[in-house]
Amino acid sequence: MKPILLIGWKDLQVTFRDRAALLFMLLAPFLLTLGLALVSGQFSEAGRIEQIPVAIANQDDGQLGQALVKLFQDSTLADLVSPTVVADPEAARRLVDQDQAAAAVIVPAGFTASIVPDDGAAPPAETVAITLVTNPARPIGAGIVRAIVEEYLSRVETGRVGGEVIVRQLVETGRLMPQHIRAAAPAIGSRAVVAAVAEPALRLRAATAASGPADFNPMAVMAPGMALLFLMFTVANGGRSLLAERAQGTLPRLLVAPVTAGQVLVGKLLGTYLAGVAQMLILVVGSALLFGLRWGDPLGVLVLILAAVFAALGWGMLLTALARTPGQVTVGGAALMLIFGLLGGSFVQFGLMPGWWQALSHLTPNAWGLDGFTVLSLGGTLADLGRPLLGLVVMGLALGAVSLLLFSRRSPEKQL
Repeated sequence: MKPILLIGWKDLQVTFRDRAALLFMLLAPFLLTLGLALVSGQFSEAGRIEQIPVAIANQDDGQLGQALVKLFQDSTLADLVSPTVVADPEAARRLVDQDQAAAAVIVPAGFTASIVPDDGAAPPAETVAITLVTNPARPIGAGIVRAIVEEYLSRVETGRVGGEVIVRQLVETGRLMPQHIRAAAPAIGSRAVVAAVAEPALRLRAATAASGPADFNPMAVMAPGMALLFLMFTVANGGRSLLAERAQGTLPRLLVAPVTAGQVLVGKLLGTYLAGVAQMLILVVGSALLFGLRWGDPLGVLVLILAAVFAALGWGMLLTALARTPGQVTVGGAALMLIFGLLGGSFVQFGLMPGWWQALSHLTPNAWGLDGFTVLSLGGTLADLGRPLLGLVVMGLALGAVSLLLFSRRSPEKQL
């Protein structure tokens, strides 16, 4: 046992003395995580969405046009939108063209009358439509404005249909004579529509719960994704060093000492495993200090790291068993790192991908690891990590068994 520990400790020291390896193990994931955080706006205003500028041109002199303007000016939406009321549609369009507004809402004349006709007026042939001009440079803000307008129009339609139902029920119950429908229907419909849009379409509430699940932070996916991505570099680098020492003749000299080939192999694997665990722990602590990221239950994080490195080591062993030269391990390790990063969710959220993609993604330790880290970031504990831990451990055991079988089939002089 002592020779195994000594070999493992020696390899760990060699790894952390290699400046090039440290750049890929620690600096690269930190820089990529920082870049993703800046691009996604995680450091802007403590993660709050900035007010969305919207231009409103209301040419309708009825209640519904005024109600839409009041909706955007309501205090419940003050933290979300910043409305600017302009006199004419062209002014609103200019604000969008000049990138001073995410969208322009244009309410044409006769909008209210087209939905709720005046007393004695004939219903219009078609409803006058609201025009929404969106800014392609601000797709998110424009999408939110569109959602507000669509919700408002949905309430208008609900009120209009509700008014028709009320009139029909009054006629069926004999409370309204058929000859009085034309005179009474507009007033009934108007009250129903106005009542439907009286409340704001959206209400934003900020609340801090004393207990319960933690709010999800996108950084809880970005940071683990980058850490798991570069973990594959570490395990591949361990396999490359094994073949490099064999090519340089240092392994045969090592076997002159009172150690077996199996002890040397296990010691080298232990060194790679310890390097992977150290890398993950440094990235976890560093991201917590630099980015303020809360990883969740400390015990759950530690156990998940141990399992993730074990599964990644299985892929590293398989790659080493199949390769014949250090260069093959380097190329194969880089390919695995990128493929697993793309497939396993380090670059693309596999939760948004088709079902077959999600199933295939769990052939990688990245996907299982991200599953676990997501559970922890949402307030889960070690007890909630059963499925990710099982997947990682089974993967490591299966790949390790296949790798050892491949090693055993080599000639004795080439096993190491």
